[in-house]
Amino acid sequence: MRLPRKLSSGEEVTLVEHLDELRNRLFVCIAAVIVGFALAFWRHGDILRLLNRQLPHNIEKPITLGVSEPFTIAVTVSLYAGLCLALPVIFYQLYAFVIPAFAPDSGRKALPVLVFVPALFLAGVAFGYLVVLPAAVSFLLGFDANNYHVEVQAKNYYTFAMLILAAMGFIFEMPAAILALSRMGVVSSRMLRKNRRYAIFVLTVVAAALPGVDPVSMLLELVPLLVLFELSVWLARISEGRRARRSDPGGEATTSA
Repeated sequence: MRLPRKLSSGEEVTLVEHLDELRNRLFVCIAAVIVGFALAFWRHGDILRLLNRQLPHNIEKPITLGVSEPFTIAVTVSLYAGLCLALPVIFYQLYAFVIPAFAPDSGRKALPVLVFVPALFLAGVAFGYLVVLPAAVSFLLGFDANNYHVEVQAKNYYTFAMLILAAMGFIFEMPAAILALSRMGVVSSRMLRKNRRYAIFVLTVVAAALPGVDPVSMLLELVPLLVLFELSVWLARISEGRRARRSDPGGEATTSA
């Protein structure tokens, strides 16, 4: 396998060359996931201890119900963490594969946005860990708790926790995605404002489909979605204003005068 070459905008290649590029980029993504998985598995005990901190105080550790469950949990949690660690590589490979289909300057406009992708994802994971996960766990375990002897199964809890964190990480990528589309001319702030009601409906459906079956989780996932959408509109408007000033410097000077 050789490292894939980023095509120039408008460069014509055969279908076989496209498929060859796609295969090589998939191999790079798989290699990044394997490296991330290895690092996460090496420190999986620290990951489990961090997740255990969000359990209620009366539950120190979750329980396992099978001989192989500790090992399968370690593999599952490490795989989720490995995917998160590999996301910058995966996003870049996706960007490099699709950007030649756009205008020649689209790559230059969208590339700076990729710098914010890992930071936004980490911010989403942090928000999920500090806000969404403890609130969801507390609500779900406390619901009708007087009717049950409450124990937490490790497999269910860790899967639920990792899904929550991954979902919040992807939610926080919304400003980067919309800003990239705006800089490439695919969407505009005016279009986003005009369709705000439809966007709110779609975001509500997305929040309902995200991990977490309780209303607390849905609300805590919906609020950042709405805030991030408004932030995305604001960023798109700023980006459009800067492009307008660069394309018409004389108009700016006249307005200032």
